[in-house]
Amino acid sequence: MAAGKRSNGLNRPCVLLIVIAAMERFAFKGVASNLVTYLTDVINMSNSSAAKAVNSWCGFTSIMPLLVAPFADSFLNHYSTILASSFFYVIGLVALTSTALDWAGNTTSTSSLFWCLCLVSLGQGGYNPSLQAFGAEQLGEEQDLPHTTNDQITQSKRSLFFTWWYFGVCTGSLLGVLIMAYTQDNSGWGLGFAIPTLVMIISVVLFSWGSHFYMDNQAREFAHKPFEHMLRVLKDAVSKTFNHGIAVSESEPTAHAAELELQEKPLCKLDAIDIEEPNRNLNNLVGNAKIVLQLLPIWAMLLIFAVIFQLPATFFTKQGVTMKRNIGSDFKIPPATLQSAITVSIILLMPLYDKLLVPLTKAITKNEKGISVTQRMGIGMFLSTVAMVIAALVEEKRQNISRKEESETMELSIFCLLPQYILLGISDIFTVVGMQEFFYGEVPVNMRTTGIALYTSVFGVGKLHERLAHLPS
Repeated sequence: MAAGKRSNGLNRPCVLLIVIAAMERFAFKGVASNLVTYLTDVINMSNSSAAKAVNSWCGFTSIMPLLVAPFADSFLNHYSTILASSFFYVIGLVALTSTALDWAGNTTSTSSLFWCLCLVSLGQGGYNPSLQAFGAEQLGEEQDLPHTTNDQITQSKRSLFFTWWYFGVCTGSLLGVLIMAYTQDNSGWGLGFAIPTLVMIISVVLFSWGSHFYMDNQAREFAHKPFEHMLRVLKDAVSKTFNHGIAVSESEPTAHAAELELQEKPLCKLDAIDIEEPNRNLNNLVGNAKIVLQLLPIWAMLLIFAVIFQLPATFFTKQGVTMKRNIGSDFKIPPATLQSAITVSIILLMPLYDKLLVPLTKAITKNEKGISVTQRMGIGMFLSTVAMVIAALVEEKRQNISRKEESETMELSIFCLLPQYILLGISDIFTVVGMQEFFYGEVPVNMRTTGIALYTSVFGVGKLHERLAHLPS
């Protein structure tokens, strides 16, 4: 039986799923963050080719949920999608680890490596949006349509969930980058890929263990009969995908099925529900399409933030290369290291959002969440704009100094970039969390995976835009 909800804070299933999401991010970032080095040092690709390959793969991975989510929403539930996607995810990581172990003997081709990465992308395409939507469902506030409730306490809990979800994701990402980059550089790529694979397997086991207390009937059924349940899920998905014939009542003999498909009028009496089902499905499809179209203007507007979101890994890092990076006489700060300032600022400041900002704004707005979702996104985008203004001022100063100095590095310290990094981290607390809550709350219950996929696709398109912007003319 699902764990009872507490009056304040998150319940056990939500906390467990946030931990699982952090473990998944550890596994993915543990592979993706240093993949360029693997491609250049082991696969012997050029720096530019490796960077383009990784950027394209990350962009494709971010867009993949938008391709998988409609199928998941139509033919599977969130729990079943998580289990099916985790299979492809783990297989991809296991295969990637095997390529790292086999490459020394030159027994693996480059194409097999990218097939492994495609399996990871496919698995993550269904895993991440379904896991997040499934986690939000554990709050126990399902509605048929968006914005049909005035329960501010429920909406406040949802906002709390997405805030701490992003906190868990950032924590897992930071640990994955720091720990696995060191492991891969010092202990080899076999162990460097094996650890993320093991962490992902443990997270899947942990997810399955929690089936006893999820707020989902199929989850609890899986806990008692896992293999029988998985076979039935696959059978139902296949039958829904390929069976387009006229529905037949289970009380009628199956021998009439073929004849019914050839008759203009059925010989047996169907229930009114069976007759109305196609029309209802068609109406739902049209209604869902209208909802997605209504969200497209906001989705397109958020692409501006998505492009800014990619700049720390490109433009900001290039700024740091030419700046003074010395600490003492021997050590130089790697320019890319400052990217961790964004994640660290999120981890440190995220708890303050709920402890300080929400109570303060609640006293002013009389809203349980403090500020609305759209206000939260707007504040974040404003802060990202301020960060870009600061970046422009620093860049102007850097160029002025570079014109006067002939050396490759200048006296301007790399720490001058910290304000723009920290401001982008603060803007993420507002915008990214707001985007998750917005797209989840603006779609019907049967499209929640697609709603989360719309959020992730914003950053996928932003990454691809950044990739195309750096193509040689």
